[in-house]
Amino acid sequence: MSEDEPRLVRIVSGGPMMVQGPVRIEMPDGTVVESDRFMVAICMCRRSKTFPLCDTSHRRRRRSDDEPSAQRPA
Repeated sequence: MSEDEPRLVRIVSGGPMMVQGPVRIEMPDGTVVESDRFMVAICMCRRSKTFPLCDTSHRRRRRSDDEPSAQRPA
C-alpha cells in the first residue's frame, strides 16, 4: 500500500474497528501501541485486556446454566 492510497477502516456493529495495518496508535496519555498485522482490530467497547487492541471481550458471554441442557436418556 502506498501513501497515496487510502487505508481501509471498517466499523463492525457491536464489535471492533478494523483498520488496514500496519498501524501506530497514539493513546491520550502519549503512549504508542504498534501492530504490524495486515488488519488490526481496535477495541471500541473498552473491555479488552489488551486495549486499545481488541481481544473479543465485546462478545456476549453466556453462563452455562443459560444454555439449553442436552436431553438425557431415561
